[in-house]
Amino acid sequence: MWRNRNVWIVLIGELVAGLGLWSSIIGNLEFMQEKVPSDFHKSLLLASGLLAGILVGPLAGRIIDQSNKKKVLILSGIGRLFSVLFMFVAIATGSIWWMLLFLISLQVSASFYFPALQATLPLIVKDEDLLQLNGWHMNVSTIARVAGTAIGGLALVYWPIQSLYIISMIAYAGILAFTFMLRIDETAREKMLVSNGPRKDGFKEVFPMLKGNMPVMLTLLLTLIPVLFLGSFNLIVINISEIQDSSSIKGVIYAVEGVAFMIGTLAIKYIGKRYSTKSILFTFVFVIGLAEISMYFVANPILTLVSFALFGFSIGCFYPTALTIFQKQVPTEYHGRFFSFRNMLDRISFQIVLLSTGAMLDLIGLPYMMVIFGVFSIGLTTIFLLQIQKRKLSFQIPTA
Repeated sequence: MWRNRNVWIVLIGELVAGLGLWSSIIGNLEFMQEKVPSDFHKSLLLASGLLAGILVGPLAGRIIDQSNKKKVLILSGIGRLFSVLFMFVAIATGSIWWMLLFLISLQVSASFYFPALQATLPLIVKDEDLLQLNGWHMNVSTIARVAGTAIGGLALVYWPIQSLYIISMIAYAGILAFTFMLRIDETAREKMLVSNGPRKDGFKEVFPMLKGNMPVMLTLLLTLIPVLFLGSFNLIVINISEIQDSSSIKGVIYAVEGVAFMIGTLAIKYIGKRYSTKSILFTFVFVIGLAEISMYFVANPILTLVSFALFGFSIGCFYPTALTIFQKQVPTEYHGRFFSFRNMLDRISFQIVLLSTGAMLDLIGLPYMMVIFGVFSIGLTTIFLLQIQKRKLSFQIPTA
């Protein structure tokens, strides 16, 4: 796998793009803390961008399945690059509306880019290398997140907030250059399109496929549980910073969670050899619920970091396993539409979590909200597990 130039292009490109993405996220948090006092209003602002991504999801999935994936990656990369210009106007004018345009354009670009990338990974490596590539891809993303947030926090100390978005533009230009160097063989897909004609059914055929593929359906449902934590992550970090009266804790939290995530993505290769896929998925979703409940002690910096470490390690093991199931068990001709559908589902759940988080933070505060999240996560996971055992269902990542 490591002699494959496409693998290096994807991983290095992800590192560069991640540095820009997370630098801008630090800038977003700083801008919102200054301009938007209410947590609920912050959540509405973030949810607006996600809504735009949901609306273009069906179109994105159909285009990805009908088009050359490299071209989709390039065009969406150009859109992401130019979206940063809106944020420069927002900073210059102090207007939240320009930030809203930035978030919408960024999410629309992401609705094309990320499903196309997920559909591309199985095309550049052999089946037996896919789990390892998924793990390393997420690992590099996390390294970029840790480094990007650190760079962003450091930049704010010495330079104005505009510097964060200059870093983002340079990084997005870099990933665009790397995308042009990809070599993807889509000959088989193009022949299939010629023989079958262009698809116009969007998601219509995805639902029967999901209904007949129980491993994919179950895994898709399980991936919604970590969204409770992930969807509210930035708002949680802001609140922890306020509760502990520490600006520096933001960077420490991102670093601890990111390092734990990387350890998880490395460990899953060995854990997967000893335990079943079902055991891996359900065990780590339970641990995520426990990590959420432990956030009740958010006023204690040490316990807070332990909670984020548990969460990071768990999703580091969970997501590469889930993604490999999707890539191997979903037929190739459905990849664009399926990953767009999954992105839409994630965005809808992110919106619900964002709005709920903003309201609950204003009403009951962070400690009690995290207990509710944890109890809900463990309860829902238990229900899924009981249903699987009752129906005697089993699923495993297929071998090459």
